[in-house]
Amino acid sequence: MKAVQLTETGAPDVLRVSEVPDPTAGPGSVVVRIKAAALNRRDVYLRKGIAPSPLPVIPGSDGAGVVEAIGDGVTTVAVGDEVIILPSLAWGAGEAAPAPGFRILGGPDNGTYAELIAIAAENVFPKPARLSWEQAAALPLAGLTAYRALHSRARLEAGETVLILGIGGGVATFALHLAKAAGARVVVTSSSDEKLATAADLGADIGVNYTTEGWVDQVRTATDGGVDVVIDSVGSTWPDSINSCRPGGRVVVFGGTGGAKVELMVRPMTTGQISLLGSTMGSPRDFAGLLDAVNAQRWVPVIDSVRPLSEAADAHAREEAGRHFGKLVLVP
Repeated sequence: MKAVQLTETGAPDVLRVSEVPDPTAGPGSVVVRIKAAALNRRDVYLRKGIAPSPLPVIPGSDGAGVVEAIGDGVTTVAVGDEVIILPSLAWGAGEAAPAPGFRILGGPDNGTYAELIAIAAENVFPKPARLSWEQAAALPLAGLTAYRALHSRARLEAGETVLILGIGGGVATFALHLAKAAGARVVVTSSSDEKLATAADLGADIGVNYTTEGWVDQVRTATDGGVDVVIDSVGSTWPDSINSCRPGGRVVVFGGTGGAKVELMVRPMTTGQISLLGSTMGSPRDFAGLLDAVNAQRWVPVIDSVRPLSEAADAHAREEAGRHFGKLVLVP
């Protein structure tokens, strides 16, 4: 089969299509013919060596396709089923946090930048019928992360106000859709007025350009004293996120695109009774909840662009530069 196999780390041009052996379905697993795959920031970190993985490896956490073969003991899916892939591997039975051995598809396990993938049968779910292959492929990692952050961790309620930092990325865009569908008022930030305008078209109620002075004060003024929930993937913005909250607010953090370390003042946390909640990815139960939401609602994943697998390097360059709005999709 054809696949993008990462054999060295570096710039986007290390991503090249090559011929690799077809995977086989072992006991409890299936082989899925990939119809579409999608990028995540994690793929960039993997390619650059920031997220270490043994090499060679096929990147990619997101994918959707058709079951082509099943291994011994598989009874939950059949050949020909249209499926979407859950990229949380070996999460375990608990909901509070993943079990030891948890990992994310696409390094060290071979991922979705390929024509075929072998994966545990428990990690394939029915594809939402109303979504195209490209839309379905865009959903898993970012949609799951947003769903868990909003619902399993923040316990978002209708009528609350949510602040989403850095609109335009996959998780932030899914968080906008899910929060609006839950009956929340949504505030988004960006350094791009164009992205803020696009977010408004998708339903954002308030947009704030964080390059302007006093953007936190703008958020607090526009929301009559602060927001109930902040979705923060930046890390270095934790102090701003905390200060954007009304008393009793919750800040959900799941990334560190702005840096791995942050300094916090104690009093805003204690006097404001603020909850700081860590999150990453999600459980199979979270994924089932996400798919139920998608099937019951009308929004669709935002697709920035679709490229053939051979243009994975161009897609990575766009992802890394942050020029995209929504998800970048690859089609084998």
